[in-house]
Amino acid sequence: MKGYNEAVELVNRIKHSRNKYDLYKEELRPIANLKQMLEESAELFANRPCFWQKFKKNEPFTPITYSKVLRDVNSLGTALLSRGMGDKKVAVIGDNSYYWSLSYLAVACGVGVVVPLDKELNASELRQLVVKSGASCVIMDSKYRKMFKEMLDEGAGKLEFLVDFRAEMSEEDVYALSDLLAEGSNLLDMGDRRYLDREIDPDVMGVLLFTSGTTGVAKGVMLSQKNLCAEIMLDPLLIRYTKEDIFFSVLPLHHTYECTCGFLVSLYRGSSIGYCQGLKYIQKDLAELKPTIFCGVPLIFESFRKSILKNVKKQGKERMFNAALRLNRAARRLNMDVSDALLSKVKEVFGGRMRLIVMGGAPVKPEMLDFYNDLGITAIQGYGLTECSPLVAAIPPERKYFRKGSAGHVLSQTEVMILNKNEEGIGEIAVKGPSVMMGYYEDPAATEACLINGWFHTGDLGYVDNDGYIFITGRSKNVIITKNGKNVYPEELENYLDESLFISESMVWAGADKNDEDNAIIATIRPDMEEVENYLGEDAKDPDAVRDLIQSEVDRINESQPPFKKIAKVIIRTEDFEKSTTHKIKRHAEGNKVLE
Repeated sequence: MKGYNEAVELVNRIKHSRNKYDLYKEELRPIANLKQMLEESAELFANRPCFWQKFKKNEPFTPITYSKVLRDVNSLGTALLSRGMGDKKVAVIGDNSYYWSLSYLAVACGVGVVVPLDKELNASELRQLVVKSGASCVIMDSKYRKMFKEMLDEGAGKLEFLVDFRAEMSEEDVYALSDLLAEGSNLLDMGDRRYLDREIDPDVMGVLLFTSGTTGVAKGVMLSQKNLCAEIMLDPLLIRYTKEDIFFSVLPLHHTYECTCGFLVSLYRGSSIGYCQGLKYIQKDLAELKPTIFCGVPLIFESFRKSILKNVKKQGKERMFNAALRLNRAARRLNMDVSDALLSKVKEVFGGRMRLIVMGGAPVKPEMLDFYNDLGITAIQGYGLTECSPLVAAIPPERKYFRKGSAGHVLSQTEVMILNKNEEGIGEIAVKGPSVMMGYYEDPAATEACLINGWFHTGDLGYVDNDGYIFITGRSKNVIITKNGKNVYPEELENYLDESLFISESMVWAGADKNDEDNAIIATIRPDMEEVENYLGEDAKDPDAVRDLIQSEVDRINESQPPFKKIAKVIIRTEDFEKSTTHKIKRHAEGNKVLE
């Protein structure tokens, strides 16, 4: 099997390493490709649930075993090969579901290149990506059927046919997924082994992912199965996953973070995955599934935190709740946990069995991690990029490994270098290792600009301490250079602003101040009107009173900053910021700077 010896060498290096951060290497097994991984997991965990899916709203979650998943993957893969999809690109789009994961695995385990598409993009953007990728087929949720059928009828791109996740019957050029599964199963029963025997080359592009950054320019990231398998083997060295764990899947699966860390790693370790039906069903699904691990962006967990605090306040139990948090924090310092005795009802919000929350995809406020850890649910953060498959660093869950303010410890077998350090030791973060991408699709200039001698230049700014922990200070393209040549990192000031009870979100940027001085530091701020109203009462209806309150918060922060970091102008924003599909504020959108 091509690439297997390399995987064995990687595992042997880890098992003989003296790196104290290779914490959980006992059950590490070498995998060269996703097909091998799935086949081995289906043998090791055959009758255990791999997925939990609600096929209809009012039905309970249905378990789907590892053996069933392998059979379905082989059936769908065989059907796709029989219809000429070998070595072609197949796009997948839709809500998180067993259908999405099945489609991804079927393509990756022996058909061709899988192209996960962002379900939040508009029709024009999706059309552009399907054409740009050269996809020959789209496997999709029914709501995208009309749009892609129009593309197919027009002869746009290289589309040959479509597959509908939920269609009851096939029509011309649009097949029902259930029909392809039945067709492939029949072929397998008749001895068709073209899919089963198909060799996987781990060194060629296996997945084509389009980034959706804050600039609006999508680049196609080419990941090989070698990249993905390295990441799948390395991730569980810092964070322990077991076959008893249930991952709660909420983040869209086209995100590399969710796809690798919440889907593929779970399959490797024999855990199971429960698919949330949608944001409005989170509480109901948590109560029913009782999951143990929840990966998400900080925005999701901030929403939970605010809801918990609001309910506590409504019940008049703030003092009791805060005392319980303090007591558990003190107990944790002695390696004890009294949260089940003091905070069990609050923890029921997450189903009652949640042991680990992993935050990523955006900067995490330290107080957010503190809140959940004090609550008795271990909360950690990680740092990653699509181009790195994606994880570069993570904080191990054990308390002794926590490092305040750090984005995490660098992953095993991964190198990080800081380029062009300033006097504070801050520079651009570059990453080298087996999970770093092959390059950008059909964009050699962009590849050459950021992938130099095997080092991926991330564009992120920060530093690494002597123990290998990464600290992120901002993005190189966002740095504000003041008139006296000083560098100001807007993310740092935004963190200070967002800590205020009265500020919901903020964006710091450079522009003309009230005296028309260029390159002044400006903050556009969206107040948290619920907290503002609690504080100001009826005066919250007066825009001037709201502005004075926010300005007083900014003045308080300015007092602790050197002169060159002081915010010179404040813009109050009443509308939501324009954001990317990953919920990051678009810094270069002019509307985000001027609306008030």
